[in-house]
Amino acid sequence: MSVGREMPGGEISPPAAGRPRHGKADWLTGARIIAVHGLFYRPEGRAGEPEAVEFVLEGGQSVLLTCASDHTLSITSGAWPGLPDWCVPAGQWQFEQLSRLPPPPYGGAWTVVGTQERRDEYGEVREAVLRCENGDFVIVGGDTVAIRFVAG
Repeated sequence: MSVGREMPGGEISPPAAGRPRHGKADWLTGARIIAVHGLFYRPEGRAGEPEAVEFVLEGGQSVLLTCASDHTLSITSGAWPGLPDWCVPAGQWQFEQLSRLPPPPYGGAWTVVGTQERRDEYGEVREAVLRCENGDFVIVGGDTVAIRFVAG
């Protein structure tokens, strides 16, 4: 599974860690998500919503969805279990389980059957939907990242 950019002939090139993903909206179809973690800025303890959400894929790769200052989503390859380079100072950032999300279904992973990106008038991603066999992950950019799971 790759989250790289689309090449001529439909092949996907592997991205460098933290590089934006380019290409069709079905870029994650067939992946198996084994964990979902929120990335939180914690200078004053636990509070608020995550600044990013990292989907850990079977096989060790990950995908990071981060809120941008214009309330869009940046979608890049992740570096799980490491923090992104922009987490400075690193000691004030941490990954946490997202308690509002269900545990992976029987078999230990959600299988992505399709994806959808909703874009603004400038072509920037505002919302990403990861459609899985058991429901959909809906990720929305804003001041922080909002994520919910809609059972299907």
